Amino acid sequence: MKRSKWIWLVWAVVLLSYLVPYTLLSGVTLWYGSFLFWAVAGLAVIALNVFITKDFEEHSND
Repeated sequence: MKRSKWIWLVWAVVLLSYLVPYTLLSGVTLWYGSFLFWAVAGLAVIALNVFITKDFEEHSND
């Protein structure tokens, strides 16, 4: 899969981080309903960023 498709997946997770707490979790009155979702979404974004950048190389100007 091309790198740009993975980047779109990161943006999809970010969009879900806005939509899910205010739609699917709106009936959950306790703070940890959204917090748990945001924590999992944050870990997903970190994992995706690691996957996206695993092939990056450091280029020196020496």
